[in-house]
Amino acid sequence: MLRPAAPPATTLRTVAELTGARPAGSAAGFEDIQLTGIEQRSNAVLPGDLFAGLAGDRAHGARFARGAVERGAVAILTDPAGAELIGEIAVPVLVHDSPRAVLGELSSALYGDPSRKLRIVGITGTSGKTTTSYLVEAGLAAAGLRTALIGTIETRIGGVRVPSALTTPEAPQLHAMFALMVERGVDAVVMEVSSHALALGRVDGVRFAVGAFTNLSQDHLDFHAGFEDYFAAKRRLFVPDGPDSAAAPRPSVAARTAVICVDDEWGQRLAGDVSDCLAAESGDAAGRLRTVATRAGVPADWTAGPAIAGPGGTQEFTASGPGVNVDVRLRLPGAYNIANGILAVAVCAAAGVEAQTAAAALGAVDVPGRMQRVDRGQEFLAVVDYAHKPAAIESVVATLRTWLAERRLLPGLGEGRLAVVVGAGGDRDAGKRPLMGAAAARGSDLAIITDDNPRSEDPAAIRAAVLAGAQAVPGAERGEVREVGDRAAAIRIAVDWAQPGDVVLVAGKGHETGQEIAGVKHPFDDREVLAAALSEKTRDLTHS
Repeated sequence: MLRPAAPPATTLRTVAELTGARPAGSAAGFEDIQLTGIEQRSNAVLPGDLFAGLAGDRAHGARFARGAVERGAVAILTDPAGAELIGEIAVPVLVHDSPRAVLGELSSALYGDPSRKLRIVGITGTSGKTTTSYLVEAGLAAAGLRTALIGTIETRIGGVRVPSALTTPEAPQLHAMFALMVERGVDAVVMEVSSHALALGRVDGVRFAVGAFTNLSQDHLDFHAGFEDYFAAKRRLFVPDGPDSAAAPRPSVAARTAVICVDDEWGQRLAGDVSDCLAAESGDAAGRLRTVATRAGVPADWTAGPAIAGPGGTQEFTASGPGVNVDVRLRLPGAYNIANGILAVAVCAAAGVEAQTAAAALGAVDVPGRMQRVDRGQEFLAVVDYAHKPAAIESVVATLRTWLAERRLLPGLGEGRLAVVVGAGGDRDAGKRPLMGAAAARGSDLAIITDDNPRSEDPAAIRAAVLAGAQAVPGAERGEVREVGDRAAAIRIAVDWAQPGDVVLVAGKGHETGQEIAGVKHPFDDREVLAAALSEKTRDLTHS
């Protein structure tokens, strides 16, 4: 559990004053109770905590209040419905009509407002958050800053790594983590900020120094009402909620400085919104808004020159920004990584790091599960990538197709073929499933539709939706399409199919080390399964 060793003590009276919460029933003397933490998970409560009993999707957190008290909670914050569920209990209960709306600012206050003492960079967008976060962290560290990272793959504090459960933790854990970072001497934090986190208030109370936007494409439309709602959630990182916002009144989390990739229409629209907001606020947006573009003809503060491909998927380009030109070398292939790379340089510059210093650090960065090669001596390329959205799959397939066409994988073997193994996750945006199938089939020579994380859904029904999209692609634009439910078997089939000079792409899970089926997470790592299949094939060829 990531908590500060010496948290400040706050009285319950202060909590009531900060939030406007009122005591339930008779709570004489409650004001002087000392709090040293806050937690909304009853099984994670520590002695001295305020337990936040919030309404949830499956159950109301107040139902677990007695367990929280047994673990040492000294007070409870909940809503009127939660107070009724709790009834009589041995600790004071504070009632707020919308406790989730005040949870972030309250968590920040209880831990001494730690984000004010850190240089926090928040990165949002549909794709590219993780890669850009790793690149930005490398750039900041190159300038001598002690860094921390919070994201999809891991949380890392000054070199200590902790696996991540959520892309963006809940507010109580997030602010506790910031307080721990302050204790450990961290200077700068780079964090991924998901649309869920912005919509649900997980980052409320965070003082972002820099906010960065990568792009917007279809994902999470099971959670958001549509693209406009999805965009509105991302927008919160850059523009304060206005008085006309449909959301309940909430504190602003808008970053002081915005760095926005304007390669797509959503980035262009967001940049316009930020510019208008800054102009209305101060009359001058200079220095607090920086735009980034990789597409020719798109005006921006930072632009990328033509990329020069090198061996092994490396690439180089020149990043041109306000008064500076720097050469950038990346170990990460693909046009989308040019966008991630120049965005990282611009973000580091906005955070006060010399662009040249940041750019020089990017060439050593690898990102787990992102175009990650698996090599067991085979004469073809095998790659694992986290691509699990239609646009991301299209980008990765296009990159690998370019490699094949340019014969840069294994010189002398000629142009090879491409196999893609892909599935879609259960209990997530169902509308993207056929689009994912189409993206995998279009341009590949073999698309194998398999299981990803079915979760609580019927795996066959998920595969059917992905398969329908793949088979809808005209035959002239795709190759063979197969359905193989067992993911390990699908990977072995793709490996057996591959010949010298070919490429096998296993997409969707990337860095993940488990496969969730019917509520149970089974050990499964695409990289390990792919490596085993490659080793078996190499061994068989050696002995044949």
